[in-house]
Amino acid sequence: MTDPAVERDAAEAASAFAHPPVAPDASAAYGDHPDQVIDFYAPRGESTGSAPLVVVLHGGAWRAPYDRQHVTPFADLLARRGFAVANVEYRRGGSLPRQGGDGPVAGRWPETFDDVAAAMDALPALAAAALPAADPRRTVVTGHSAGGQLALWAAARHVLPAGSPWRLPAPPPLRGVVALAPIADFAVAEELGVCGGASGQLLGGPEHWEARLPCADPAALLPTGIATTVVHGREDIVVPPAVAESYVAAAAKAGEMVGLTLVEGVGHFPLIDPAADACAVVAEEISQLAW
Repeated sequence: MTDPAVERDAAEAASAFAHPPVAPDASAAYGDHPDQVIDFYAPRGESTGSAPLVVVLHGGAWRAPYDRQHVTPFADLLARRGFAVANVEYRRGGSLPRQGGDGPVAGRWPETFDDVAAAMDALPALAAAALPAADPRRTVVTGHSAGGQLALWAAARHVLPAGSPWRLPAPPPLRGVVALAPIADFAVAEELGVCGGASGQLLGGPEHWEARLPCADPAALLPTGIATTVVHGREDIVVPPAVAESYVAAAAKAGEMVGLTLVEGVGHFPLIDPAADACAVVAEEISQLAW
C-alpha cells in the first residue's frame, strides 16, 4: 500500500520543481571557483526608492546535484513582491558516492562554510553595483532545508567559537532570518536520519562530529540577538518539524525567542513553490522583518 505522506511529498516536490528557471538580472562572482557566484533579481513593479535585500540560500542537503536553479522561481516571486534578491551559490558535496551509500556526499568542509561567509561579506559591495535599488541596511537572510541551516549559521558567526576563521567580531547587520524547514539541530536530524545522515557528512564523518559541531550546528550557536523566524510544514517528512521545534527550544533555553510558524497541511517543498499558498506565508514572514 502506498503511504499517503510519501505520495503527498512526491506531488509537492513535482510542483515545486516544475517551474522553469528564471534568469537573473545580473550576476557577480565573489571568488574564483565557478560555484562562487551570486545571482541578483531587481525588485519588480512601479515602486521607486530603495527596497529591502533578501539573501536566498538554497537547499538540497548540501549535495552537488542541487544547485541554485531550483529556487530561482522563488527568488523571482520575492522580486515581484518588491524585494531586491540575491541568490547565492556555494560549493557543495562532491559527485562521488558517499561510503556505504548510493548518493553524493553532503557538503564540503570547510569550503561550504568558506563560501557562505565570503558571499555574505562580499554582498554589500556586490549588491550596490548590481542592484542600485537594494538597501543593504534592510537585509533579511532566508534559506530552505540545508540552506535554512546556512541562513541561521550566517546570522550566528559572531557567536562562533573563538579562533574560528568565520567568526565575526560583532553581529552581522541583518534585519533578521527566516529559515524554511531548516536542518537546525544536527543531533535531532541525525537521530531522525534526515537526508540520509547529511548533517554528519557535512561535518566530515563521525570522527569529526564533536570537534566541528560547535562551529556549524545552529542549535549550538545561540543566542544570536538577531530576529529569527522558522517556517515549517507540519506534514514535512523530509525534515520533520521536530528538528525545528528542538532548535526553538534550544533558543528558549539560551534566553532567546525564536518565532515558529507551522503551516498546516503541507510538507517540505511548498515553502519555496510560488504556486503554493505556503509560499505566500513565507513572503509575509520576510516582509514582517524587512519592512
